[in-house]
Amino acid sequence: MDFKKYKPGTASVWAGETELFQEGSHTVPIVNTVTFAYKDLDEWYDTATGKREGHIYSRNTNPTVKVLEEKIAALEKSESATSFSSGMAAISNTFFALLKPGDRVVSIKDSYGGTSRLFLEFLPKFNIDVTLCETGDHTQMEREIARGCDLVYLESPTNPTLKIIDLERMASAAKKAGALTVVDNTFASPVNQNPLEMGADLVIHSATKYLGGHSDTLCGLVCGNKEIVHQIFLFREINGASLHPETAYNVIRGMKTLELRVERQNSSAMEIAHFLEGHPKVEKVFYPGLESHYGHEIAKKQMRGFGGILSFELKGGYEAVKTLLHNLKLVHLAASLGSVSTLAGPPRTTSHVELTSEQRRQLGISESLIRYSVGIENREDLIIDLSTALKLI
Repeated sequence: MDFKKYKPGTASVWAGETELFQEGSHTVPIVNTVTFAYKDLDEWYDTATGKREGHIYSRNTNPTVKVLEEKIAALEKSESATSFSSGMAAISNTFFALLKPGDRVVSIKDSYGGTSRLFLEFLPKFNIDVTLCETGDHTQMEREIARGCDLVYLESPTNPTLKIIDLERMASAAKKAGALTVVDNTFASPVNQNPLEMGADLVIHSATKYLGGHSDTLCGLVCGNKEIVHQIFLFREINGASLHPETAYNVIRGMKTLELRVERQNSSAMEIAHFLEGHPKVEKVFYPGLESHYGHEIAKKQMRGFGGILSFELKGGYEAVKTLLHNLKLVHLAASLGSVSTLAGPPRTTSHVELTSEQRRQLGISESLIRYSVGIENREDLIIDLSTALKLI
């Protein structure tokens, strides 16, 4: 069955699982094996050379992992997908599989801290030119893309200030220049946004976050054009950043409640953003669902929901940040997001710990900023928790 036509809540449950598994199991089995045995040498050879479907070695493919890849392909409405041991493995493998010395990348300044390090430190070592544009300056990006590039890399919403990029506009500019468009869709999740429908060639997820949803597993996924995904797969199977079947099972299980979790997190984040925007000790709130957000109109156009993450600046600098975070009860101070429990922290210890304070300042990330990833707790309890802690500043 083709689950691309179904809503996310259906696709996340059924994609890859329409047939019963071994011994009639209706739950995905964990095929915890390194290698796969064959009684017939011709059948083994045909499988190894891709003439027939099957598995040879779990560094390459695995039945449990295959179900996960079919699920994300259905949710992102893509031709194909491949998996990795972490989100950063997905990002770095994509770059090194598709780029070569002399190529040029155009991206934004507000990418995830680990991605920024690839742009600033690692890709230049391989003579790959990277131009980082002001996030949200679409005219500048179009100008740089038109100068010639091979890959346009985008995040929307961005981490951690929730800036919004017009994905359709940027993908159109990339196509005119003959470049590929790659979008990190981790913050939005496929429940809220599908970049491939806006012209992107590839979508990347740190499935560690919303897709897994429980902060108990590391996983990265890439989906999109079949031929391009296959290039990345060939690099990954030799690079070795493969996904373990037990990890794939955890993400599969988490994805079954993806729509339920994200819809609740969307609505809770909206209420919390409105509460914080009206609080006298809060300097500024960053959330694309707010009409005050500069990217609100673009977000309305390309997102079905505004996500479960917001960030806000406090009056009083970093000391105010410490006071608030040390007095919140319903939050884990931890460097992740998209979990069933609320997680919070400043960029200096979360998304941009790899960067210096000066580099963060240049990106417009102040030391008084807090990233707040809303869980599935009762939103009234979360607002009371925030209100109580804010009083102590």
